[in-house]
Amino acid sequence: MCACTKVLVRAGMLLALLLLCGAVPGQVRADGWLQADAPREWSFPRDHGAHPAYRTEWWYFTGNLADDRGGVYGYQLTIFRIGVRTGPDPAEGGNPWVVRDLYLGHLAVSDGAGGAFHYADRLSRVGPGLAGASTKELEVWVLDWRAQGEGGAIHLTGGTEVFALDLVLRPDKPVVLHGSQGLSRKGPRPGQASYYASLTSLATSGTLRLAPGAMPVEVTGVSWFDQEFGSNQLAEDQAGWDWFSLHLGDGRELMLYLLRRTDGTVEPASSGTLVEADGRAVHLALSGFRVEVLDTWVSPRSGARYPSRWRVTVPEHGVSLELAPLLADQELVTTGATGVVYWEGAATGGGVSGPCRGYVELTGYAGALGGLF
Repeated sequence: MCACTKVLVRAGMLLALLLLCGAVPGQVRADGWLQADAPREWSFPRDHGAHPAYRTEWWYFTGNLADDRGGVYGYQLTIFRIGVRTGPDPAEGGNPWVVRDLYLGHLAVSDGAGGAFHYADRLSRVGPGLAGASTKELEVWVLDWRAQGEGGAIHLTGGTEVFALDLVLRPDKPVVLHGSQGLSRKGPRPGQASYYASLTSLATSGTLRLAPGAMPVEVTGVSWFDQEFGSNQLAEDQAGWDWFSLHLGDGRELMLYLLRRTDGTVEPASSGTLVEADGRAVHLALSGFRVEVLDTWVSPRSGARYPSRWRVTVPEHGVSLELAPLLADQELVTTGATGVVYWEGAATGGGVSGPCRGYVELTGYAGALGGLF
């Protein structure tokens, strides 16, 4: 890889984990990328595919699983698309090695039974089929890690020599659009938002491999699929975010995100979505919920101090629960792809809505993300 490409890769890699913003659909920024600053017309399954006119996009899968012997697990598979240049894909002109988009992947499995956390990351240009995403439906891959729609279900595959997953996800509820018809605000600046849609309840079955040469373990459970796209980055005064995706015991789901500013305050645009048992989505302003940190954990690798137990309340909707990680150490040091250190892991708990399980993502604790630009 030449030196100039390395510079572009580094810039793109860091953008992959930054929150997105954008302007009126079809409006173009000075650098040529479309922005997201107004509600748009959605069409699925097409909108599960790629949106290459926007600079940054990710397909994000997490889930909580169990085997028939009581073992519990979590998993994450995320594939990012980073636009390096605008315009048509150069591969369409006959040169598959010219870089328009980079694809990055993060893969992790939390083994609650074995007390182990496995993760890996990777990066690839499109090349001759090395990575890519359909613009017509859900089909995205980076090397042999893949998410693909199959007859109303989603098939996930990915692995390394150490661990692997092979899962089928079937939606129990319709697509949820967060924010205002899918426009999710991330701050006060013009265009500081992302387009954000989810499948919050996916019945999941398949296998996990948890050690080199080990036999796959059959698992079942529930997953969550997020997709976001836009064209901008975290503001300089925003250090990172705390994000929660929770399956409640009463059949509801809850998504919350708190954008943390560098001065220690929370960005007022932070918000959430409560998905009712019948699939109806209710937008939650920051004033409508509260997240209290009850404990912390210090990483022996990065030295970062992360929240590690929480009390979550949504008073108007009768949600009150406590949540703890499946494993304390679920930190990813993504030196092979984005270069960002963050905590992403399975969590379980319970409260007045019954037992809950889900995923938590914590960024900016091992160095403020906004300060990188």
